[in-house]
Amino acid sequence: MSQSTVDVPPKGGFSFDLCKRNDMLIQKGLKAPSFLKTGTTIVGLIFKLSWFLSHCSDMVSSQLRLHRYQTGRDSRVITALTLLKKHLFSYQGHVSAALVLGGVDITGPHLHTIYPHGSTDTLPFATMGSGSLAAMSVFEAKYKEGLTRDEGIKLVAEAICSGIFNDLGSGSNVDICVITKGNKEYLRNYMEPNPRTYVSSKGYSFTKKTEVLRTKITPLMERVEITEVTGEAMEE
Repeated sequence: MSQSTVDVPPKGGFSFDLCKRNDMLIQKGLKAPSFLKTGTTIVGLIFKLSWFLSHCSDMVSSQLRLHRYQTGRDSRVITALTLLKKHLFSYQGHVSAALVLGGVDITGPHLHTIYPHGSTDTLPFATMGSGSLAAMSVFEAKYKEGLTRDEGIKLVAEAICSGIFNDLGSGSNVDICVITKGNKEYLRNYMEPNPRTYVSSKGYSFTKKTEVLRTKITPLMERVEITEVTGEAMEE
């Protein structure tokens, strides 16, 4: 008996196959995890055959690892770019992830931006996130080719600080990742330009509705003024 393979077209949008399972687990007492939506400022720039990044993502790291095992060679930056853009495009922007991707491979340093719908740019410096406009203003004013490592770190930190002070969702610290060929260096909490002034050891709790402190009702009465006009009518 011959067997035939039927190609099933991929599903579009999000997959809801596990919704029934999740409802069953919630009914049994499992607390569903909540998501936290925050803002951020992500920047990257190329300096002397290497590059900086202020925020890293490992969305496709497992796929790249499998690709290296299968091919027996290091992955290229363009491979990671293709995987990321295909993933975001398949969800038509509903993942809401704006990424800055960079790395060094056998062809040299690369820096790309990936928008939530899957479109990409290739630039020597890039910014993304809610504080990207403020960070881009710093890059456009001070970036130059052939930056040294120290100059690049200083410029990246300044761009992130600009995003922090001009965007309420961009946190309070600067994290930098320096990537060179065959090596990466993380500089966690490189700067903390906007620390919390008041910190409570017990934490903070907020009600879900606005508390009414006092109520004052002022009755309004309709007031009509009638003015009587006497004398000759106005001439046309």
